[in-house]
Amino acid sequence: MPRYHGNMHKKKATGGIKRPWRGKRAYEAGGEPVETTLGKVKQRRVGIRGGAQKIRLASADWAVVTDKSTGKSSKSKLLRVVKNPANVDYQRRGVITKGAIVDTELGQARVTSRPGQDGVINAVLVSQASKS
Repeated sequence: MPRYHGNMHKKKATGGIKRPWRGKRAYEAGGEPVETTLGKVKQRRVGIRGGAQKIRLASADWAVVTDKSTGKSSKSKLLRVVKNPANVDYQRRGVITKGAIVDTELGQARVTSRPGQDGVINAVLVSQASKS
């Protein structure tokens, strides 16, 4: 179910309380979250403001992995989700979000894109020194 993303729960910059001066609006509601998992590539297209379309990645089995030392990028097969600092439940279920550490054919990599928003998984190889 879409979630309301208004800011009436926050305080004013002065520290005072915000008083509601109108009701909720449909354009303030967020969309359904897409939790990207490992599997055959599946994409969902959703309409966004302005009539354009956004591609959301429901599942994927490959990622574009960049090696910072050489500066080269290549398509690599995803093997498993090692860690997801965003949510322990995501880690258990193997959901891929930005910041997740995944095992690829080239080694462990950290996801730098937002698969549910961008429709692609981009990652950077994690160096051996920063693993521990």
